[in-house]
Amino acid sequence: MSKPLIAVSTSRDDKFSAGARDFVRAVYVDALDRAGALAVLLPNHPTAEEALAYCHGLLLTGGGDYDPARYGQEPQGTHMASVNPARDEAEQRLIAAALNRDMPVFGICRGMQGLAIAGGGTLVQDVEDRMGIPRHRHAQQEGRSDRTHRVRLEADSALARLVGARDLEVNSFHHQAVDQLPSGYRLSARSDDGVVEAFEDPGHSFVVGVQWHPEDLAATDRSAQQLFQGFVDAARAYQESSQFMRG
Repeated sequence: MSKPLIAVSTSRDDKFSAGARDFVRAVYVDALDRAGALAVLLPNHPTAEEALAYCHGLLLTGGGDYDPARYGQEPQGTHMASVNPARDEAEQRLIAAALNRDMPVFGICRGMQGLAIAGGGTLVQDVEDRMGIPRHRHAQQEGRSDRTHRVRLEADSALARLVGARDLEVNSFHHQAVDQLPSGYRLSARSDDGVVEAFEDPGHSFVVGVQWHPEDLAATDRSAQQLFQGFVDAARAYQESSQFMRG
């Protein structure tokens, strides 16, 4: 059996001197490679979802803020960063198509927030403005592989079973967070200050979102790499299933 193919969402840079470019940080690809999968980078284009017919999992990567209009709100405050309608549209199409196929989906930071939006959930637009949490506690100034706060995993969650732990020390690079979870999703983890740090959807084979950035920890941290391994194992099962064969 060939390696599972993982569709990977990309960031959009509209200010690149040669024109717009779509890209992904190499640590995502490295983590998938260690787990035994091949990354397929998808552009932020309305037709990108067609590539899912050939893939076995969808990885939603981090990046800028979603347009609040996507979850029925007006912008609040002045902290919106790097909103890109083309990326919003492409990723929401990818999510809908992947969930319709019951394809494994792993959302990281913005990717988790996109999953919440796709399911009818909402976001906290800024944790300091809305929750009174100092922004630097979740938008850390330390290096990307530095662990700056703790998350507490629900004991009976699939996520806790996957990483084999109840508490994790993680990194954090966000100012927005999931507020209302989609119907049917379950909370998997919170930070000590109450921010939603992870969720899962028991109604699908593998749908997990985390707010931290395990891709930056995975080279040296077993729990972080295990998130990618569990996702790739689910993608391999999907690859071998009749669901994939039916497309």
